[in-house]
Amino acid sequence: MVNMASVPTASGKNGSVTMLDVAHHAGVAIGTVSNVLNRPDGVTPSIRDRVLASIDELGFVRNRAASKLAAGVSNTVGVVLADLANSYFTDMVRGAEQSASKAGKFVVIGNSDIDIAKQRSYLTFFDEEQVSGILVAPLGGVIPPEDGHIARQRPLVILDAARQTHAHCAVSTNNVAAGRIAAEHLLGLGRRRLVFAGGPIARSRALADRLQGAQDAVADVEGATLEHMSTDEVQVHDGRRVGALLAHRDADALPDGIVAAADLLALGIVQALTSSSSYRFPDDIALVACDDNRSAYDSIVPISTVDLPGQKMGSTGMRLLLEELADSAEHEHQHITLDPTLTARESTIGR
Repeated sequence: MVNMASVPTASGKNGSVTMLDVAHHAGVAIGTVSNVLNRPDGVTPSIRDRVLASIDELGFVRNRAASKLAAGVSNTVGVVLADLANSYFTDMVRGAEQSASKAGKFVVIGNSDIDIAKQRSYLTFFDEEQVSGILVAPLGGVIPPEDGHIARQRPLVILDAARQTHAHCAVSTNNVAAGRIAAEHLLGLGRRRLVFAGGPIARSRALADRLQGAQDAVADVEGATLEHMSTDEVQVHDGRRVGALLAHRDADALPDGIVAAADLLALGIVQALTSSSSYRFPDDIALVACDDNRSAYDSIVPISTVDLPGQKMGSTGMRLLLEELADSAEHEHQHITLDPTLTARESTIGR
């Protein structure tokens, strides 16, 4: 048993045990301790066991940030997402983290909360912390020009990308197809007076594309019409406003089908129409939304939705990032587009 009084005094900050302390305790050079921590296969088993025993007895905790910085590498990936209250983005995190974990990487998450300044602060933070790479689902689907210098500092992949970019890898969803699938579902059920609820179209390429897809589907069906009801955002309270406006219309001015640009918006529409009117889903109005947020099937009326594959987007983005990290010299940027699918529920097909 070692007499702890004979152990050299720790020389780290706040009395923490250092690699030098471990080396003295184990009777080896400090380089040997470093090899045990970073390249254990190159150390003889007996010496490795002795160093590990000293580490355990002294309670040494390695400073991974410092060791990775010294080696010029990091095993951490920064992930910046627009809104963690939306399960679409938490699905992205799940997919990214699972892929990162298999590769021995750790994920640190930044939630921008739909705030461009907060998004910028996280990008700056991850750059200063010298993470190995960054995944970002930026507001509006693009990196603002004023943040371009941050994005060029290290490998970065754009998730939920609004357009093709040659500066980075990117993963996007075919939002035109999402809007078309939603409208075609209603048209296939015989609905002809449709409303597309959602906005702000001018600030969101994804929402504009969903509207375009719905318009394309309606244009293919004789006698079908589509009215656009714009909203400030696509949150529950925006949906309640849409529902309240519809509830005050005369019966002959009501749509018989609604495409909501997002599930949270659809949830608000359901809440408003079921609480303030006698209209029933789907008998009077059929409703389909986009993104397959968990709120869609927790609604008082389970909402049909076009599933945007968030988890697959996260895992695909992480795969592209890991490929770039493994061979940055030969890496070629890719833009991968994922296809959405429909999940029909009570709001369109009944019980």
